[in-house]
Amino acid sequence: MTEAPAIQVALGGIPAYELLDSGNRRKLERFGSVTLIRGEPKAWWQPALSKRDWNRARAVHHEDTGWQLQPGCPRSWDLNEGNLTFRARISDTSKHLGLFPEQAPHWQAIRKMATPGARLLNLFGYTGAATLVAAEAGWQPTHVDASKPAVAWARQNQSASNLDQKPIRWIVEDAMKYVRREIKRGSRYDGILLDPPAFGRGPDGNIWKVERQLSELLDLCRQVLTPRPRLLILTTYNIEASSLMLHNLLGDVMKPYGGHLEAGELALSHFAKPDRLLPLSIYARWTVKP
Repeated sequence: MTEAPAIQVALGGIPAYELLDSGNRRKLERFGSVTLIRGEPKAWWQPALSKRDWNRARAVHHEDTGWQLQPGCPRSWDLNEGNLTFRARISDTSKHLGLFPEQAPHWQAIRKMATPGARLLNLFGYTGAATLVAAEAGWQPTHVDASKPAVAWARQNQSASNLDQKPIRWIVEDAMKYVRREIKRGSRYDGILLDPPAFGRGPDGNIWKVERQLSELLDLCRQVLTPRPRLLILTTYNIEASSLMLHNLLGDVMKPYGGHLEAGELALSHFAKPDRLLPLSIYARWTVKP
């Protein structure tokens, strides 16, 4: 009988962040000194804290009307993760603040797999948390995102983290188009990170739909790997998929290299109810064996 792959639950979190409570499709969080409420479609249960606790939030995001801020609530502030500094920002166009603390297990893997001079490709890199973790650890990252404002934000995080001298390449381009060009140029990478959205639009109007194009993108990524890669991480959020699907996809791509493959969910534990976990993303992660 074939042995089924073990599905992992990887707990994230950083000292500057706390998931205080969740329920009724919302979550109560603390980013640094700012407590806020955002929608969370995976929180089907009842909250553990009282309404009084929830009402202390300084900012609330409503899906239909956007952010509602209490007087004195900042629009931006800094968060520290070790020696790194990330700027949290409340935007009129998004509920996201620029940092995903549940991805901390990936950052640990990036640090563990680092070797001086190794090249890392970060596709859909957003505001650069993983890119800066990699640069600090010794990788030479190439950060690709189709959003010019996101890349500008990432570069601000680079400066705030005193990493301006690190060899980071910042690219504003469609991920598929960039990888195709890298294949033609003969470029090779020792590690690749992918955190694709369910849907997106590139700078040239190219449409991205993860369920239609992820398999093709992974095949392209395989073609830019070095003969001895060290790391490949795939993370997805809010799509109709399972971690087993990601396990199968990465298993096909990385089969020639051996190594270790795991898949599972990225989750956060609650301050109010530590034994309750909030699942946020699914992932598959391949690493070279020591």
